[in-house]
Amino acid sequence: MHTAEELREKVDAVYRSESRRIFATLIRLLGDFELAEDALHDAFNAALERWPQEGVPGNPRAWLVSTGRFKAIDAMRRRARFDASQAAIAEGLGAETQNAAAFDGESIEDDRLRLIFTCCHPALAPEARVVLTLREVCGLTTEQIAHAFLTVPSTLAQRIVRAKAKIREARIPYQVPSPAELPERLETVLQVVYLVFNEGYSASSGELHTRSDLSGEAIRLGWLLAELLPEPEVMGLLALMLLQESRRDARTSLTGDLIVLEEQDRSLWNRVQIAEGKALMEKALSSRRLGPYTLQAAIASAHADAPKAAATDWVRIAGLYDLLVRLEPSPVVELNRAVAIAMRDGPDAGLSLIDGILARGDLADYHLAHAARADLCRRGGRAAEARASYERALTLARQEPERRFLERRLAELG
Repeated sequence: MHTAEELREKVDAVYRSESRRIFATLIRLLGDFELAEDALHDAFNAALERWPQEGVPGNPRAWLVSTGRFKAIDAMRRRARFDASQAAIAEGLGAETQNAAAFDGESIEDDRLRLIFTCCHPALAPEARVVLTLREVCGLTTEQIAHAFLTVPSTLAQRIVRAKAKIREARIPYQVPSPAELPERLETVLQVVYLVFNEGYSASSGELHTRSDLSGEAIRLGWLLAELLPEPEVMGLLALMLLQESRRDARTSLTGDLIVLEEQDRSLWNRVQIAEGKALMEKALSSRRLGPYTLQAAIASAHADAPKAAATDWVRIAGLYDLLVRLEPSPVVELNRAVAIAMRDGPDAGLSLIDGILARGDLADYHLAHAARADLCRRGGRAAEARASYERALTLARQEPERRFLERRLAELG
């Protein structure tokens, strides 16, 4: 016999490990986010009441899915006394998926993939995709997401409500896209995961440079996607996130100040994450289906291979950026390529490229473009230009550790 405390711990453990899987399956069975959310909580409440008397079932996940489904159907039948339309829906749900196969492990894993693609559907606004994925796939509370993105919970809650209404009204299908649709739809999913990671890796504003909770959630999503859909770019993105995250402990000082890559203590880099990232990157490269995330992972791997900053293979990195700018041209990729060329060929070579980007009007309000220009001017002995670019970057930076870093660089110029 289990004590009440042991059973409570067991229910809590099942909730932590299985609740998002169960929720995804309940959405498939019930066809509605809100109904599935209520059914999930009803099922776990029933477990707290019944498992002490009946014992823990052999397959807790299947028990909870079945219980949640029947709780939802019962609730709809009760509502049918006031709304006749609910009766037909309840009977329809009751007639479906009567066999145990509806709750087997394979279908439940498929349900998680369906949920990711639903939350990241291109018909939803980009910011809604991020919030909905964190809420429904990762299970973060509205308050946790609001804190991470420095907004108020009520605003975020409204965004979630609107996204769910859009899914319902537009009849967005709860399914994995067909092979023909997969490349475009997968790109949207990967964009959402990388947006979440980037906000954790380098917060867009606020007192903290990084948010480990968000980058951790993105990496967990990456592992889930790689397990369920082992496409080269899925592995490439996961590799990129692991390789970048491996530097977390070296990227800020004990006082929270920013430490740039060149000045980091590389003994603090996480070698387990580096090994995992490199293995995934090599597997993605071996497919010969090169994508932007895989190429970025290869660049991050080149940095990880250097025992010290002076040993960095800038020839290799610049060559990878040449490939990346052809595959996915963008001003930010051009900026990063310019920095790599400067490190390979000298500050003036990179500076002329950055000036060309800024002259076009691209990245005029991007603080990192002006910070990169300032750094190359500093390295080239052009102190007055460096000061002007640092000052411009400072007016645009929103993150306090970055602002302090730019102020230190200005002070160093004298």
